[in-house]
Amino acid sequence: MRRRTSISDIMPGLLALAGGALLLSGIIRQRRRMSFRGASVVITGGSRGLGLEMARLFAREGARLTLLARDQGELERARRELISLGGYVLVHACDIRNADEVDRVVDLIVTERGRIDVLINNAGVMQVGPFENMTGEDFRESLDVHVWGPLSLIRAVTPVMQMQGCGRIVNISSIGGVVAVPHLIPYSTGKFALTGLSDGVRAELAKDGILVTTVLPGLMRTGSHVNAQYKGQHKKEFRWFATLLGIPLFSINAERAARRVVEACRYGEAAVTLGMSARLLKAMNAQLPGLTAVLARLAARILPSPDAVKGSAGRTGWDSASAVPSFLTRTADQAIARNNEAGTRNGAGEERKKADTYEQIRMKTG
Repeated sequence: MRRRTSISDIMPGLLALAGGALLLSGIIRQRRRMSFRGASVVITGGSRGLGLEMARLFAREGARLTLLARDQGELERARRELISLGGYVLVHACDIRNADEVDRVVDLIVTERGRIDVLINNAGVMQVGPFENMTGEDFRESLDVHVWGPLSLIRAVTPVMQMQGCGRIVNISSIGGVVAVPHLIPYSTGKFALTGLSDGVRAELAKDGILVTTVLPGLMRTGSHVNAQYKGQHKKEFRWFATLLGIPLFSINAERAARRVVEACRYGEAAVTLGMSARLLKAMNAQLPGLTAVLARLAARILPSPDAVKGSAGRTGWDSASAVPSFLTRTADQAIARNNEAGTRNGAGEERKKADTYEQIRMKTG
């Protein structure tokens, strides 16, 4: 009589197969490992926030950095700091929404550096508020910065990397690029498109030795909440957004996030989701989309209602901070000065005035 095959009979083979797969994965990972010493690394939005945090890590590893941003003053402040860390740093004011400007700057970088080994598409904008108070321009700006800008850069650097036979591209999308978040609809629209772009070019550029990483961060304590645009009842919008950023359960430390992104780039990982809350939200949306939709509807009901009179006018966090006691946002506020977020585009004197005003507001409300 023929004996039935049991689980115990095939278990050794399954374990051997799993072990072999892990070993092969480890070998491939190590073969992909990249040293950043002497590498030409380009970071958009590199003058502040997460971009600056990543630039610090690359500088410490001896990379030759080129930072792109729209504000020359912020770029110069970032450059001075990075040089003090021993970094090799060039900066260029560049509006990535302009494809011709992108082409010009990429040509200049190749002339200056000789090559481009890593491109990190990090530049971003954020509008917080009800759908009713968002304008077509809000959606256009999000798409221009989060999609057309990265696309222009990817198209510009791809021939360079193809000639080199290798390269890394990292696209900083968002958990809002896989799960739509109420009161962040223009932002989510742009980030959804960036996620699709990033995943698509990853498949097609692999043949050229170009590895593409899609990064999906949750809320990060970068200090950028003071420079986001708030619409509708702007002070109430700032209140909920800044409060969530200040709670470690819902947000991730920007320095830790930067380290994880740099490691993902080093090993050419396909995708990485940053933060426990982001991973949980992504998993819940994939496995229980109905529940995710119900929770999103509940959140939308709780969030501030639209302002039909003045709600379509955007206000920065600087103009909305008086609504929040400082103890609720202290951990998020600590990143403002560290990550070069205290500046404005109105000159050094106005920067100091704005920073002082924010601290005075904190003292009064804390």
